[in-house]
Amino acid sequence: MTELDVTNLRSWIGRQETLHDQVTRFPVAALAATLDRDDRPPAAGDALAPLWHWLYFLPTAPQSVLGPDGHPQRGGFLPPVPLPRRMWAGGRFTFHRPLRVDDPITRTSTVQDVTVKHGRNGTLCFVLVRHEVSAGSELALVEEHDIVYRDPPRPGDPPVAPAPAPADAVWGRRIQPSEALLFRYSALTFNSHRIHYDRRYVTETEGYPGLIVHGPLIATLLIDLLRRHTDRAVATFRFRAVSPLFDTAPFSVLGVPNDNGASLWAANPDGNLAMQAEATF
Repeated sequence: MTELDVTNLRSWIGRQETLHDQVTRFPVAALAATLDRDDRPPAAGDALAPLWHWLYFLPTAPQSVLGPDGHPQRGGFLPPVPLPRRMWAGGRFTFHRPLRVDDPITRTSTVQDVTVKHGRNGTLCFVLVRHEVSAGSELALVEEHDIVYRDPPRPGDPPVAPAPAPADAVWGRRIQPSEALLFRYSALTFNSHRIHYDRRYVTETEGYPGLIVHGPLIATLLIDLLRRHTDRAVATFRFRAVSPLFDTAPFSVLGVPNDNGASLWAANPDGNLAMQAEATF
């Protein structure tokens, strides 16, 4: 079990960074193609779809500071958690107004909390980051981003019992997580984390059965499923990663509408829950 200097890690609470960008057109067209959408070419003033702000404010760490896993070395804005596995655990969003193509945009990020938990399967460190994204002087969206760092599994650790996905889906779409899909999304988000493209690394070093589908990509596919069935504006969205998906088999994104939104989820080939989400209009 890795020992962490909790006091040092919590000293990052309150740290901020501010980034500036512009809603350029090519990433919008490229993500639409990646998601197999038949959208018209983006034009000035078009509303950016929910979660597509992840195409902007991309990290630009020099190649020389990337760690063995492809991530920038720990430290800087995020605390230097020494645990080897880093995953996107979930997020919560409030949408105040749409971002629009050609908008100049600003993101102010704050480390809100750092917590450490010790369980029977090792140490977990949770980092909560709050992002506020504005267009001009107007707040467009607020995002709370949950990051989890963890120890690798130890020999003899019992596997986590899978949770069955709901069986009442009204909407559904089958996704083939090909290497090309994962490559395109990694390229669009300038994500060099090797678990998404380096099969030898992810299987031999991290011990997974295949390339891992990006958590943000799964969340984007869930909200894209919603957009394929309604054109109502999304007011809030929340998602939680439950178990990883791999490129070794197709998975499904599913949903059921309710009075003011929808319940959405991703299921692995065995019908077990991989991600769950809620959207309100």
